[in-house]
Amino acid sequence: MGIVEKIKEVEEEMARTQKNKATEYHLGLLKAKLARYRAQLLEPAAKSGGGGTGFDVQKAGDARVALIGFPSVGKSTLLNKLTHTASEAAAYEFTTLTAIPGVIEYKGARIQLLDLPGIVEGASQGRGRGRQVVSTAKTADLILIILDATKSDEQRRLLEIELDTVGIRLNKQRPDVVFKRKTTGGITFTATVKLTKTDEKTIRTILAGYKLHNCDVMIREDITTDEFIDVLIGTRKYIPCVYVYNKVDAISLEQVDKLARTPRTVVISAEMDLNLEYLVDRIWEHLNMVKVYTKKRGVHPDLDDPICMRKGSTIEHVCDGVHRSLAPNFKYALVWGKSSKFNPHAQKVGLNHLVQDEDVVSIFTK
Repeated sequence: MGIVEKIKEVEEEMARTQKNKATEYHLGLLKAKLARYRAQLLEPAAKSGGGGTGFDVQKAGDARVALIGFPSVGKSTLLNKLTHTASEAAAYEFTTLTAIPGVIEYKGARIQLLDLPGIVEGASQGRGRGRQVVSTAKTADLILIILDATKSDEQRRLLEIELDTVGIRLNKQRPDVVFKRKTTGGITFTATVKLTKTDEKTIRTILAGYKLHNCDVMIREDITTDEFIDVLIGTRKYIPCVYVYNKVDAISLEQVDKLARTPRTVVISAEMDLNLEYLVDRIWEHLNMVKVYTKKRGVHPDLDDPICMRKGSTIEHVCDGVHRSLAPNFKYALVWGKSSKFNPHAQKVGLNHLVQDEDVVSIFTK
């Protein structure tokens, strides 16, 4: 029996099993088994580097944004308009057969956009080029799900299911769980909060299913059984997502207004250049990036060439952004801006100091 058949068999057993207190441990074991089979099905494809011409795209720029959607929703047209990249666009399905990269220049940052081949329902089972698409999508800092505004919202639901099945968690944070393997000592279980969606017995059942008999588990938020399995597997990717409804020029103003009011949603018409600047603003916002300007002693900061990093970066990241040799020889840094305690004056800081957007930094070496 192949892995796909095993997955189907477990899914059928889960569908037959009534959900109640008596069956929750059995369901937990089935969920763990299902997650293990899916990992076996998908991870070899991910390790192969993308599975074909055009998929092994080198990450470039300060951030990567993946465009995902069903065939012919307008991804290629959008990429062409935003980046002036020649990705073929046509009014028939499966025009894009390779991953096409393009770059947006925005606020001094270089944002790489990837036009991925149209994903199809059943991609997580290996249909079409779905597995290569999702393995590349896992490298993204932000996912844009491109939807056809003239079609039903079923397209959004199907894409969310496909991405969730292959281990991409949209707009979620990693569960606050500490998991450590040990060689001896059995299982140590600690929960610092009351668990209402799972319990210790279910978690121990799942650990046994993975043949984990020596480990430390500390749970610091009220998680579900599925979230614990995600932590256990360790290959899940938690990626922010924006839903982009294209072709809004073909629907009523009332429909446009309703879509535009949906959280994390942007309405556009790539063909007619409607709302594209606003989309780029939202991409920047959800990438959660900061710009830092460097300054040499006695001169003004270089405002034309900022260093762009993810929010939460430190002076050490700034050093690495300038040159790899700076951090090992670091003495101290002077910081002007929002992160300085003495703003607008400079603060003397070390490598672990957190920088904020539009800070100015001078680095001093030994």
